[in-house]
Amino acid sequence: MTLNQLKIGHSATITEVGGEGPLRLRLLDMGLIPRTRVTLQKVAPMGDPIEIRVRGYELTLRVEDACNIRIEADAEGEGSV
Repeated sequence: MTLNQLKIGHSATITEVGGEGPLRLRLLDMGLIPRTRVTLQKVAPMGDPIEIRVRGYELTLRVEDACNIRIEADAEGEGSV
């Protein structure tokens, strides 16, 4: 599953960061690295961008970029929002 498929309020753990070259490096620099927990906070009215909570701060990503981040949803599905 990819980050853009996560439901609002649910949490997951990043398993893989894809993309090529500068895009992948930018995602890693923002703290989106494997084994990091993320929670989907908000989705814009038209569906793009999305806001996630990662490492104690909110980060806004384009859906196109979120498609490059593979995740594993938490067992219970709900995160602490």
